[in-house]
Amino acid sequence: MTASQHTVRVASVQFAARQTDSPDAFFDRIATYVRSAGDYGADFVCFPEHFTLQLLSGASSMVPAGEAIDRLSEYTPLLKERLAALAREHDVNIIGGSHATVFEGEAHNITFVALRDGMLHARHKLHPTPDEKAVWNIRGGASAEPVETDRGAVGVMICYDSEFPEMGRHLTDAGASLFFVPYCTDTRHGHLRVRYCCHARTVENQCYVVTSGLVGTVPNVANMDINFAQSAVLTPSDHPFARDGIAAEATENAEMMIVADLDLDRLETARARGSVRNLHDRRPELYRVDWRGEG
Repeated sequence: MTASQHTVRVASVQFAARQTDSPDAFFDRIATYVRSAGDYGADFVCFPEHFTLQLLSGASSMVPAGEAIDRLSEYTPLLKERLAALAREHDVNIIGGSHATVFEGEAHNITFVALRDGMLHARHKLHPTPDEKAVWNIRGGASAEPVETDRGAVGVMICYDSEFPEMGRHLTDAGASLFFVPYCTDTRHGHLRVRYCCHARTVENQCYVVTSGLVGTVPNVANMDINFAQSAVLTPSDHPFARDGIAAEATENAEMMIVADLDLDRLETARARGSVRNLHDRRPELYRVDWRGEG
C-alpha cells in the first residue's frame, strides 16, 4: 500500500547504538530499515543524529575524543555512496541521520539527504551543543534552506537546531511544511527539550515534524555512553489532526521503526480556517525573522 497524491508517508527509525565490528555490519542494518520503509511505500525514512559514531566501536581500543571526528571522516565517502545507492534501490528519500565529519578543515555535524534518484544534499547543524563544541570542536553551519524533493520541500533541523524558533520559521517561509529532526540525547531531560520544542514548531508554523532519536549504548566510543529517545511524528494541535498532536510514537529506548501518513491538505485547511492561524496572524509590521545566513 502506498500513500495517496496528497498524503506523504514518513518512517522514523529509532536506531540503536551497538558494538559494530565492521562498516558492512553497520550499513547492513541501515539497509534493512530502508528496505522495510520502501516495502511500506514510505516517501521518506529518517535516521538519528550521530548514528555513525558507532563505526568507531570496531577499534581495538577507545578512540580518544580528540581524534574521533578525523577517524569518522574516513567513512564519509562510503556513507554518501551507500545512502545514495539505497535511496535509488528502494525508491525512498533518506534523511541520513547525522554524521560528524571534517568539512573544509573544520569539524561539522552534517545530515546527508539522499533522494530517490540518488542525488545527495548536505545540511549542516547550525547550533552545536556546548558538549559538541567542547569535546569534538564542532562548528556550526552558516546556511539553512529546504531540500526540494519529489514530495515537496522539506526542512532539516538537527537536534539542538529544533530548539531555535527562528530556524523553523525561516524554513517555513522558504516553503517547507514537513521537517525532519534527527536527534541524540543522553537523558530524558534532553529528549523532552527536543520533543517540546518540536511540538512548538508544529504550532507556530502549522507544519509536521518527524523526530528520530538514538538509543542504546556503545561502551568503547568516547562521549557516547548512554542515549535516550522516544521518536515521534508530530502534528499541529487542532481539530483535523491527532488529539494529542502525535501521529505516531515509538516505545521509549527500543529499536524500532514507526510509520505515519501525513495529509498535506489538512495543513492548508488549518492554515486557512483553523482554530488558530499562526502563520496568517503574524504581525510583520512589529516583528520578523531577518535571516542573514548564506541560505
